Amino acid sequence: MCIGFPMQVIAAEAERATVRRGDDQQVIGTALVGPVQPGDWLLVFLGDARERLDATRAAEIDATLALVAHALPLVAGTAAPAPFELPSAMSAEQLQAFR
Repeated sequence: MCIGFPMQVIAAEAERATVRRGDDQQVIGTALVGPVQPGDWLLVFLGDARERLDATRAAEIDATLALVAHALPLVAGTAAPAPFELPSAMSAEQLQAFR
């Protein structure tokens, strides 16, 4: 699975841009989105910009990624147990009660 990250352009040239997200800075391809300028927001997958974003959408994606990152320890079993019964631990009868 690929995850796209919102990154902000800090420098641009023909079909390439230097982008930053937090401490991560990299040079990416921009051929799929056309010319970019410093300050633009891009959704970046595997070293290439795939979509232009506005600042609001970039913040929404960042917030969603933060939620996923917070949940990963739960999936890996390294976090404290949930303070409620997870659906995966429920019987078929208990799950039917949710209908």
